[in-house]
Amino acid sequence: MAKKETNVASVLAFEKKLVVSDGYLYGTNWEERLQQATPLHLNEKSVRGTISNRLKSTVQQDPLKLNAEVEKANLQRVDACALKMDQDTLKLKFSIKVLSGIEKPSACNNMEFNRSYAMTAKNYIEKTGFHELARRYAINIANGRYLWRNRLGAEKIDVHVSIKKENKQWIFNAYDFSLKNFEENDAVTELADLIAETLSGKRPYLLIEVETYVLEGKGQEVYPSEELVFDKGKGDKSKVLYQVDDIAAMHSQKLSNAIRTIDTWYPAADTAEGIGPIAIEPYGAVTNLGRAYRSPKDKVDFYTLFDKYAQGEALDAEELEDYVMAVLVRGGVFGQSSKE
Repeated sequence: MAKKETNVASVLAFEKKLVVSDGYLYGTNWEERLQQATPLHLNEKSVRGTISNRLKSTVQQDPLKLNAEVEKANLQRVDACALKMDQDTLKLKFSIKVLSGIEKPSACNNMEFNRSYAMTAKNYIEKTGFHELARRYAINIANGRYLWRNRLGAEKIDVHVSIKKENKQWIFNAYDFSLKNFEENDAVTELADLIAETLSGKRPYLLIEVETYVLEGKGQEVYPSEELVFDKGKGDKSKVLYQVDDIAAMHSQKLSNAIRTIDTWYPAADTAEGIGPIAIEPYGAVTNLGRAYRSPKDKVDFYTLFDKYAQGEALDAEELEDYVMAVLVRGGVFGQSSKE
């Protein structure tokens, strides 16, 4: 079979344009949240749990075997993190750097493709100004989606956003913004405009500082990121939480994933199979569900759309263009292998 001709670069990479720092966790009181906060530290627990995993049918049906199994001690050493008993509020602090230059790949070995893509990106900027993507990023900053489990059951959530270079500051009530959609909200317009101007190249960069205060309750457990333990059987602890310089923290990747959870354009979004916004990913991957919502078979994955769009072909809808550009904002290596 003859090899299919393609104009896509075999070496092609884009630097991410939303650069998110690690998030640091502090404890404070709601009434004093702007005056003082102390770093939260990890605590190690040794617990004796019960056997609760699904057992073999032969064990389930034999009372003697079942009793023998459940009597076994399930000993665990785990990390935990909680507010002190005189603290009721979690403070999460991190920053986001927005960069320009989306029209220039960081690596591209095909000059013809480079020229066609640059023209496509410039046309997109002229047509949209990145306003829709910037609005969605701004809403995800304001709604506290990046708190993940720490957002559940919180009585109040205040999000303080500042851009010192512009002498700008905003305070958002996270509950004023939905996690399910991106309805118009004038409260984030000014922040969204600054993000859009940067992504469009009107300013070289933008540094956004975020401090989020979550009224959890005195002594309540909070949730830093969990470290991936490759050899749990050999390690001392079965759960290891993330910390930086002895301060409980959240991974930059986890925060970034929440900020770019803006994809409501995947095919199942408006059906019973839809789960609301998903993170911008080339195949629409949602790992905790074990599903890819953008299948190449349906021709809605990033690579199928990008290969057409970057070479000057029109896509069927404007939201497909938004999706493609959002993946490039995410960054990554997208070259096409010369091997078939």
